[in-house]
Amino acid sequence: MKVRVLNGPNLAQLGSREPDVYGHVTYADLVELCEGVAESLGLDVTVEQTDHEGVLVGWLHEAAAAGDAVVLNPAAFTHYSYAVRDACAMLQGPLVEVHLTNPASREEFRQTSVVSAVASGVVSGFGVFSYVLALQALAAMDDSDMPAETNKDGAT
Repeated sequence: MKVRVLNGPNLAQLGSREPDVYGHVTYADLVELCEGVAESLGLDVTVEQTDHEGVLVGWLHEAAAAGDAVVLNPAAFTHYSYAVRDACAMLQGPLVEVHLTNPASREEFRQTSVVSAVASGVVSGFGVFSYVLALQALAAMDDSDMPAETNKDGAT
């Protein structure tokens, strides 16, 4: 399975950005972790980060065209980017939304995700281990494991 791990704004600053909130693991550490876990699970992974909404939307379009699975940390785009949400809705493969922290326990503006409704699943609150859990879920998933009552437009 080909998996794209896509990261939104400020993730490249891991380790130096609010370490009391996001920890001391660097973005390079996160990339290395994802690549190592993916290899051990037999996944073909690409890890990318951008601070630009249009670039992220373009990567999601590429993933949709290729039928790739996506692990997405939309970061700040989580809360307001309908462009990212709509690009996610186009995905043919599974989408796992990830967050290092638990948005439900943070500031009110962080508690809403416009992406979650079109995601296959959401993993949050486990630091960089959220990515490990997302990759493990994708490796274990096949079409028959997907809940029949959930589809990409968020309807159940």
